Amino acid sequence: MPHTLKTYTDYFIRVGAEDVPHTNKSYLAHAIGVYNDLKAWRANEDLCVAGLFHSIYGTEFFQGFKLPLDRRGELQELIGIEAERMAYLNCAMDRPTFDTSVFLDAGPYPFKDRLTGETIAMNDNDFTQLCTLHVCDWLEQVERSGNWNYRRDAYRQMARRLGGIAEESYRQVFANEPVRSV
Repeated sequence: MPHTLKTYTDYFIRVGAEDVPHTNKSYLAHAIGVYNDLKAWRANEDLCVAGLFHSIYGTEFFQGFKLPLDRRGELQELIGIEAERMAYLNCAMDRPTFDTSVFLDAGPYPFKDRLTGETIAMNDNDFTQLCTLHVCDWLEQVERSGNWNYRRDAYRQMARRLGGIAEESYRQVFANEPVRSV
């Protein structure tokens, strides 16, 4: 039986992750926002579900909730191996090494797993999927965070390389950036 969004959000509640603060809303509300945005971008279902769980193990930036890694199997059973793998990679990425790969013209695309110290080399398809998830996550929250310049060049490059709705969404969101007075 396929799972529903309610099944997934019930999991957040069961593990105590729903009300954790995240960029002026709850962690669960942000996660649902990323899921819905990926749906609007017409991402495949595995990527949309990965978007919902994109920071379930914590990230370099978000440490408000971290599901222990020894529970990866449990999450794989719930959301599937591919969705969990993308969620894990988004959590585990060392962002400076990932950002370097964003500017490569062709794969493999290496970056460091900050949790294991290993280097992960992704093929074109997987790297595109991870870039899609990652830029969508940032676009969902950047305006609330007010941190417009955080990794700006890398996010701009991800949007460019993805093109289409990702690039258009990037332009729309960044059009809302407050103008700074001189």
